[in-house]
Amino acid sequence: MKKPHLTTPAPTLAPARALALALALFSGIALQAADRVDQLRAKLFSRDIPDVLVVAHRGDWRFASENSLQAIEHSIKVGVDIVEVDLQRTADGVLILMHDATLDRTTNGKGKIAEKTLADIKKLTLKNGCGIRTPHKVPTLEELLLATKGRVLINLDKADRYFDDVYALLKKTGTARQIVMKGGKPNAEVARLYGKYLDEVIYMPVVNLDKDNAAEIMHGFMTGLNPVAYELLYKHDTNPMPVELKKSLKGKALIWYNTLWENMAGGHEDECAITEGPAAAYGYLIDTLGCRIIQTDRAELLLTYLKQRNLHD
Repeated sequence: MKKPHLTTPAPTLAPARALALALALFSGIALQAADRVDQLRAKLFSRDIPDVLVVAHRGDWRFASENSLQAIEHSIKVGVDIVEVDLQRTADGVLILMHDATLDRTTNGKGKIAEKTLADIKKLTLKNGCGIRTPHKVPTLEELLLATKGRVLINLDKADRYFDDVYALLKKTGTARQIVMKGGKPNAEVARLYGKYLDEVIYMPVVNLDKDNAAEIMHGFMTGLNPVAYELLYKHDTNPMPVELKKSLKGKALIWYNTLWENMAGGHEDECAITEGPAAAYGYLIDTLGCRIIQTDRAELLLTYLKQRNLHD
């Protein structure tokens, strides 16, 4: 009698080996994410890079509600390097993402955030850029840090008002190395208030080049904290300092410009990029003023322009 043909079953992984492979895969993904933050920090600390870093203002409010996790996820997906968000604190001491001190403009609620508990705010939903209600919720800073850990640098705006609380969350979530903080205080005050954090947190001074003491402020930082980058502001191209600083900061610090409004970058803002073309806005800041970090409300437009010029990975 002919023996029945037995099909050899496909080999299966032993449970221990399967678990080991899964852990290795997870570790590889986590390492890649960690590597991105390390790579971005390395670019900042090199103080002289050939490409341009892109900062998404309030996440990407044209795609989803400003300062929402959905907007931030979209920014990461399209390839931005830094996401800028704003902080406020609730009545019960919880740090949340929101630009305004009140709820009226960006949520379906009303009133001052400082007078509302987190439970009150979590009942609300965010509005989009047209003021239309969405299903999205107001995120806490801790939720943001956990969602973006190792994936992107985070610029925390309005954070200097309660940075001890911020730093406690950074240590809790292991995210201090991906934080960028900016402010307009002079060198001595920054060193006194935040010096103990600056081994991990990156601090960038904001200097208005139209002010009479701009040169003095710049000198104070150059001979003091020696930051990796400066955010510079000026209203008109008649100001000679932006061109002068391109030369004096070369190889010493990176230059950051905001293209949100015309009076922040001499008229070379996002609207200029739309009406006159990206070269007239972003190209001028990059080529004429030596800018290597641009904060924008048009991240995808800027990224497309940079990639055409081989100025972004």
